[in-house]
Amino acid sequence: MSSMEIEGKSVEEAIEAACQRLNLAADQLEIEIISHGSSGIFGIGTRNAKILVSPREASDEAPLEEAKEILENILTHIQIPATVEATWSDDQIKLDISSNGSGLLIGKRGQTLQSLQYIVNKMYNRQASKKFHIIVDTENYRERRRKALTEVALNLGNRAKKTGKPATSSPMSAYDRRIIHLALKDDRQVRTKSKGDGAMRKVVVFPVKKDRPGGKDSSPPDSSAQAPSGSGRS
Repeated sequence: MSSMEIEGKSVEEAIEAACQRLNLAADQLEIEIISHGSSGIFGIGTRNAKILVSPREASDEAPLEEAKEILENILTHIQIPATVEATWSDDQIKLDISSNGSGLLIGKRGQTLQSLQYIVNKMYNRQASKKFHIIVDTENYRERRRKALTEVALNLGNRAKKTGKPATSSPMSAYDRRIIHLALKDDRQVRTKSKGDGAMRKVVVFPVKKDRPGGKDSSPPDSSAQAPSGSGRS
């Protein structure tokens, strides 16, 4: 929003008028005093005070503090003692939890952590003027999980190429399946596809026959899956 010039009998009155017009508190405004005004002599030559105002840009720390507070409140309600550190990761907010109950927060195959992340994103972006994606992590679990799943993906790919038959993963969440797809997307000797329903959905890795025209299947791997943290929304 561009700056606007506002007048008042005094600087204080001009600031008050600016707050009312923009519906913002004074500490949310950038204020430049153009003139303090003058009372003149015997009422002659009176001039109003003039200020130039515009909304203050939100601090880079404000979104971090808001997201952190939401997660801390959730952890308090579920009675898990923890501290939360909020940082920027590219254009995403990363909330890192330090707690003796990290195992409970992660849950089976990261499902509890993923649910926490979903709730925090919903609560934050419902009230925020500018939306951000929020990553919730603890004990570097997401990176460790990504590396483990990448290894699984490479093993599936090698098995499919060696045997000439499809290799199938165990049932996985959409988040985990996405990591498998991404790990093999540049391997022109295999193609991946998700199969199954609900919690039983798996990734099948197919070997690509040498005489197959056009190489790998170019269809998107799994439109229902979320991108892993650091490469998109999760």
